Amino acid sequence: MYYKSNGYKVFNVFNHLFLITMSLICILPLLHVFAVSLSGKSAATANIVNLWPVDFTLESYQKTVDNPAFIKALLYSVYRTVLGTGIGMAVIIFAGYALSKKYKEFKSRNGYMWFFVFTMLFSGGLVPGYILITNLGLINTIWALVLPPALSVYNMILMMNFFRTIPGELEEAALIDGAGLFRILFYIHLPISMPALATITLFTLVGHWNSWFDGLIYMMDTSKYPLATFLQTVVVQQDFSKMSINPEDLENLSQRTVKAAQIFIGALPILLVYPFLQKYFVKGIVLGAVKE
Repeated sequence: MYYKSNGYKVFNVFNHLFLITMSLICILPLLHVFAVSLSGKSAATANIVNLWPVDFTLESYQKTVDNPAFIKALLYSVYRTVLGTGIGMAVIIFAGYALSKKYKEFKSRNGYMWFFVFTMLFSGGLVPGYILITNLGLINTIWALVLPPALSVYNMILMMNFFRTIPGELEEAALIDGAGLFRILFYIHLPISMPALATITLFTLVGHWNSWFDGLIYMMDTSKYPLATFLQTVVVQQDFSKMSINPEDLENLSQRTVKAAQIFIGALPILLVYPFLQKYFVKGIVLGAVKE
């Protein structure tokens, strides 16, 4: 009877309209960038491209793929994302598993928990962070990009809460059979926690892929810029020297189409990964947020 009420029908209509509107807000800009990347110079320069290419051409993608600086930034970003996600997930899983224990099992749990929560509210700041990275000798290395964000306290809390939803009887039975804590973690908790693992992996992966500011301040060598930092220098700072376009090519190609092609290629990996993790996304968020 509840689902047939007039109030529910009205809510359902407005809910669908709202979700459709939000989806279009997210999708249409990307479609516009894609259309510009496939358009000719005159149409892109005149700003007459909307959601469909005008004077279709793949020249901008060819020039982007032929640009060694872009390819190097893309590969470095892949390296940074894979390494950073692996390290981050390892830290989050171990910390979340330890903090999921009850007080009688882990008496220092509350102290560690307050320490982690404190770091969510207060940070050392940009200048102390830069000084620390410099003194550790990490400047201009991949470790400056993957170690500082290795532990996301928000993601750790999601992982911890998911572990706490797993029945304690499973662990007790494993302990009786002689299993250790590491065996319990890898053979019981992790296989059950796929929704949370997929969700947190997606958060961590997207965070590393889209991060540009740390590359800008920690990388002295521009050849080590990750893709997001490289695109920031081209699109925001308007440093076109990194686009590697010959003056002769500009007769048939505009900087706007090349920038659009680079932006779309930069967004493509996340667009390809997300559908495979989307089915776990909502479940992982909900189950990881029901307890402390």
